Order: sequence, then C-alpha cells, then structure tokens
Amino acid sequence: MASNLDTLVTVFGGSGFLGRSVVRALAKRDYRVRVAVRRPELAGHLQPLGRVGQIHAVQANLRYPMSVEAAMRDSHAAINLVGILTESGEQTFEAVQGSGAGRVAKAAAAVGARMVHVSAIGADENSPARYGRSKAAGERAVLSAVPEATILRPSVVFGPEDQFTNRFAALARMSPMLPLIGGGLTRLQPVYVGDVATAVADAVDGKTKAGATYELGGPEVLTMREILEIILATIERKRMLVSLPFGLAKLQALMLQFAPGPLKLTPDQVVLLRSDNVVSQTAKAAGLTLEGLGIAADSLEAIAPQYLWRFRAAGQFQRNGA
Repeated sequence: MASNLDTLVTVFGGSGFLGRSVVRALAKRDYRVRVAVRRPELAGHLQPLGRVGQIHAVQANLRYPMSVEAAMRDSHAAINLVGILTESGEQTFEAVQGSGAGRVAKAAAAVGARMVHVSAIGADENSPARYGRSKAAGERAVLSAVPEATILRPSVVFGPEDQFTNRFAALARMSPMLPLIGGGLTRLQPVYVGDVATAVADAVDGKTKAGATYELGGPEVLTMREILEIILATIERKRMLVSLPFGLAKLQALMLQFAPGPLKLTPDQVVLLRSDNVVSQTAKAAGLTLEGLGIAADSLEAIAPQYLWRFRAAGQFQRNGA
C-alpha cells in the first residue's frame, strides 16, 4: 500500500490564516506539501508543522501563469486557498479570485492533478457585491478546466488570527460601542478553521464527490448581533451595540475603506452583509456539508475563549466576572 509520502500536494495561499491549518492537516496525514506563496521567505513558520523536508515553500503569484505552472510541476493534487477581503493595486478580486483560480486549475489539469478549490458561500454570479461575483467567476473557471474538481464554500471562518472575531474584539478594546450594520440581523453560520481544513484534507483523500460543491457551516446559525454578544462575553467587556442602517454604513465605508486595522470597512463588505451567509437546504439534502463528510463541527462559543482571552483587560489571568 502506497504511503501519502509519495503524494505531493501543492497548496496555493498556504501561509495565510486558513492555509496554516490546511498545511497542518495535510502534514498529519503524511502528505508532502509544497506551499506556493508570493513571498516564500515569510512562510518559514510552516515548516515546524511537519517533519524535516515534508513542507517546502516556493514562489508563485496567481497573476503570472508561468509561476503557477512551475509550482504545480510533478504535483498530484492542487489546493487553491487564495482569496482577498479587500483590493490593493493589481491584487483585484477578479485577478486573484476569478482568473487567478482558473490559472491554478489549468495548471492542475496540465499535470493530471486532483483539484480542490476553496470559495465562499457568498459566491454568486448575480451578487450585488464584487467579492461574491469574483468568487463565482473563480468557481466557473475551475470547473471549466477540471470538471471533477471539488469546490468548498465555507461561511465566515473563525479561529486564531482570523479577520473576523479578532477584528471585533480589537475594536471593542478601543471603542465604547460596536456597530450593528443593518441592525445586526444578517444571519451567518461561523465555521471553525480546523473543521474547514479537515474538509480540505478529506477532499485530497478522495472522500468528496467529483465535481460537487460543498457548503461548510458551523453547528449554529447566528445573527451578527448574537455573534458580537458572544465575543463581548468571551472578552468580558461591556460595549454598546448601536444599529447602523445599510445606507449610512455604506457612506461611512467610503472613508473607512482607507482606515487601518479593525476600523477598515469597504462599501463591498457592507453590500455583502445585506445577504445571509448560511448553508442552503439544497446542500443539506444532498449531504454536501461538513456533516455529510462525517465532520462534527465546533461552535464559536466552544473555540473562541481559546484565543480571544488576549483581548480581556488582564488577558489570560483575568478572573471570570472580574
């Protein structure tokens, strides 16, 4: 029986938030992992996740086909995790999440590699948000090049170093109030990064249906208000939750899109919050979910205290109720 050590998996975007968990999951299953990133000199933190020589970083940029093709050389599987929340210069939604995803799939097809593409539940060619339309364009490009590819659409992903729970916890540390865009009624299904990584590794193992699109959500559907209340309870801070109409939020985002850190908010993100981000009934009925893969999802309340403690007034040493 062949060992997974004979299988080379190339992970595009493997040094990011989700990428670290995916690389760890693959290393635990004994795959050889090639991490394709724009700045491989900044990916040294990944090597301790595996054995000596098991994980190696190479340079690749999805906007340059030759670098993508070079990264895919001799690979048996390709995983595309590359995604951006905001645009910067030539790193646009279309260049990275649209045509960039297609370049990875074409390179995978050229070497006969299995293809796993991580998209988002918000992917929709008719989405009012450019982010959602670019995600849909990426899915089309991937399936056009590799029809049997596995598409994974997670809801908002949380975990250590995420840009979701950490962002609001940081904002609560500096502000006496937190905004509830659209009244905080938008429904999300937060999914733990470790569960998404397990689903990605299962897809590489061949446990997913060829050409299928899976929707990944956590065990609970929560409104934005409920999520912020969980975050505040976890970091033990009391803050006002102030309703902010979508129109006013979009006007503020015109300025806040240039703000640093947790204050940053773009008009496109406001548009995204107009739609719920939850697993569809169609995906549930077809078994194209975490549960369908046999993965018991972890909840936000169970995981968040493990890393959000640093936002408490006295950090990990703060007594409950202090």
